[in-house]
Amino acid sequence: MRSNEHRSELGAFLKARRMELTPDMVGLPGADRRRRVPGLRREEVAQLASISTDYYTRLEQGRRLASEPVLDAIARVLRLDDDEREYLSELSGRDSARPRRRSGQKVRPLLGRLLDSLHDIPAVVIGRRMDVIAWNPMASALITDFGRLPERNRNYVRLVFTDPGVRALYPEWENVARTCVAQLRMEAARDPKDPRLIDLIGELSLRDEDFRRWWGSHRVAVRSMGTKVIRHPVVGDLTLDWDTLSCVTDPDQQLVTWTAERGSPSHEQLRILASWAAEAAH
Repeated sequence: MRSNEHRSELGAFLKARRMELTPDMVGLPGADRRRRVPGLRREEVAQLASISTDYYTRLEQGRRLASEPVLDAIARVLRLDDDEREYLSELSGRDSARPRRRSGQKVRPLLGRLLDSLHDIPAVVIGRRMDVIAWNPMASALITDFGRLPERNRNYVRLVFTDPGVRALYPEWENVARTCVAQLRMEAARDPKDPRLIDLIGELSLRDEDFRRWWGSHRVAVRSMGTKVIRHPVVGDLTLDWDTLSCVTDPDQQLVTWTAERGSPSHEQLRILASWAAEAAH
């Protein structure tokens, strides 16, 4: 059974998505347009999902959970994407049998060996709460010297919002930060009672208005792959592709790498950065 936190978040998430839709968007062109609030009404969502309004209302109020077919119907009505559907699955308890561990994480041996072998590629291992639990010298050269930070501060989201040096790396900082918040909310669905996660969300909500607003939007995302522009103080602007490799023996750990197409200016800049990092180490 899901916790009260899961039920409350499920209701808030459904409401947030419902408020972004209009009758025209879901095929209700004849609906009354004189509305006191934006978005679809609860009864409209219920009608489109072929469930009773009372059933949907109780679901959104956090007073009950829904079956898989009902959630699938609601996801279709609310036009949820794949990441949002996975988030809905987490909140509804479909994967609730997997135990939640809150003890300190140590990098898995396989990921550690892969990390050590990537001499010219920046790479980190991201754990629960998006903590950075391991890194190679190239990651320190590209992002920040993780070794100088207290362990509790080695969190990627925290660095993006609170470290001026890390923040300055991203010319498109808002896009990067929004994605971080969406990924962190996915983490919260997996273990909403994690004390360190609760502390992190509370700290960032107090310190940063943008974080507080974006957290309240209930957007979610899964770490997968993408492209980032990084404005590095030593080698200049780089356009890097990032990708993730999940650990089968510990799904809460992922190896994240930053690479550039061979022969591109960014690839050459990474080689220069590798030489600079080696000289700095000596």
